Amino acid sequence: MMRDALLAFGVAMSYAAQLSIPGLPFGYSELCLTLWIMLSMTRILAGGQLEVTPALAKLGLFWLILALAMGVGYIIGFLTTTLFLDPLLHDTLAYVLLACVTCLAAAEPAASFRLRRIAWWMVAVANAGFIIQVGLGFGWLHQAGVEPWYWDRFCGWSDNPNQLALYCALLGPLALHLATTTSNKWGRCLALCSLIFTVYVGRLTKSDTYLYTTVLACLILLGLRVRAWLTSDGNKASLSRQLAVLLAVGFLPLALSIAPYALSEASSAEDFAKSLTKDKGGEATAQTAALRLYLWNAALEKGARSGSLGLGPGPHLDSPPVVNQQFLPRPFEAHSTILDLYTQGGLISVLALMWIFGSAALSAWRAKLDALVALVASIAAFSAPHLVIRHPIVWFCLTLCLVAGTPEAIPAIVRQRRC
Repeated sequence: MMRDALLAFGVAMSYAAQLSIPGLPFGYSELCLTLWIMLSMTRILAGGQLEVTPALAKLGLFWLILALAMGVGYIIGFLTTTLFLDPLLHDTLAYVLLACVTCLAAAEPAASFRLRRIAWWMVAVANAGFIIQVGLGFGWLHQAGVEPWYWDRFCGWSDNPNQLALYCALLGPLALHLATTTSNKWGRCLALCSLIFTVYVGRLTKSDTYLYTTVLACLILLGLRVRAWLTSDGNKASLSRQLAVLLAVGFLPLALSIAPYALSEASSAEDFAKSLTKDKGGEATAQTAALRLYLWNAALEKGARSGSLGLGPGPHLDSPPVVNQQFLPRPFEAHSTILDLYTQGGLISVLALMWIFGSAALSAWRAKLDALVALVASIAAFSAPHLVIRHPIVWFCLTLCLVAGTPEAIPAIVRQRRC
């Protein structure tokens, strides 16, 4: 139980960069994750069981490929460009920490049950933290050294509103998965109630990516639920199912018939969509988009000049002509998971990442866990305009999907007891 709580706190609060330990170069999240790894290793050395599952094999293979790709990229970068030591060490340690956490979590006995219990702890810890941060943001509470607002965007304990938005975007589908798969009525109620506060905090960040990701996850989840409903009860005919099929078949002609009316209201719909974005789709949104495009083009050029082998861990882009205050000084990141990984580990690391994402989605699909499929889609959507692979919550969610959709190894002692 203590180890589960440590991992839950370390993952759920890893965005809280403003909560640092005085006199130490790391925060509470890194401390909890390190303690969890040490306790897990101690359990193994003391004779604890390990389960070699397909999920563990996939995670181990991914991290092995990524390590080899990053090593080759580092050699190329060392020979062809100037490398910055601090971000290189930061990224390397982050990858090592995440590899240890994911592999050890997947190798735990009854990993599916333990990860599910940790997920409950995460939702509880995250929402308790959200309550405190909202209190700080609106002046109801006071905490020295914490600035909960980035201009007019809420960032809470994080350094960047987008970091907090990422956790809100993933905690929502995670809580929905717990609510839809539990038999405890109180647990289902609490998980659904947590969605309200998670969405509220996500909107306070004014992250456009959070908005798009949430809409995409809802559409995917709705489509999967309709599909499951249509194929339930052994495909027996019923009036409601027949009406749904007729509506689906007639959707195209119906859409064509109402197209003229929809076009007449297009301007108001566009205004409504813009009103949901930060700055209502104005100058701030345009500047962010222009800066993103500049960084993405620069990342493609950097990666191509390295022969698509990468330049090693860390950011590698030069300063853009217009520096936004949310970015750190040179070197810059591309702020896109695929492109940043392309500049670090080349094409091989990008293909490895796409494979592990696809494996997680396929595992959740096979297990018929619709909320987990939406969760993987949320990770993919958020990773397009942001670098997310250093965040522990991303890898916890991927590990949860891989474990939930693959068979678990049965230890010999358990097999004997069952016999």
